[in-house]
Amino acid sequence: MGSIIAVGASWGGIHAVGVVLRGLPADLPVPVVIAQHRREDGGPSRMAETLGRRSAFAVVEASDKDVLEPGRAYLAPPGYHLLVERGSVSLSTDDYVRFSRPSIDVLFESVASAYGEDAVGVILTGASDDGAEGLASIHHVGGVTIVQEPSSAERRTMPDAALATGKDHRVLQLDEIAPFLVKVCA
Repeated sequence: MGSIIAVGASWGGIHAVGVVLRGLPADLPVPVVIAQHRREDGGPSRMAETLGRRSAFAVVEASDKDVLEPGRAYLAPPGYHLLVERGSVSLSTDDYVRFSRPSIDVLFESVASAYGEDAVGVILTGASDDGAEGLASIHHVGGVTIVQEPSSAERRTMPDAALATGKDHRVLQLDEIAPFLVKVCA
């Protein structure tokens, strides 16, 4: 049974992440952590608010040392890597990884390390290969790994890169992902 869900997305991700969150019930007993590639223009971000309007989950922009709570989604702030420790998150301004900060690989690798076989990783639409290695890390420790069906992604580069790792990831249509997550985490 999954104890945490990690989601990675880039180009087209606001829609895709919104579809996944909308399908998750507020009483799902696990937290969700999200790395969505985004601009670092220094202005206020409304992404958490936008995603929260589409979800029964409370969606918040993660702060350093937030305690992870079930029924909440924690979004990596622009310009920060989001890392997970068992039960909490931390933020980092370490170097860009695959030209990204937040990096999906960094998030997923920390989730794999902290939660092992209790981790669930989801790669959605995107125009880079960020996330492929991190998802393979979750797979390697026995976690559940899911990739959006590439032909249904707004940009298929990210799902294709995840599948090219040769790992046996579950490939699902976007609208099939949330019901599957409910099954593995309920």
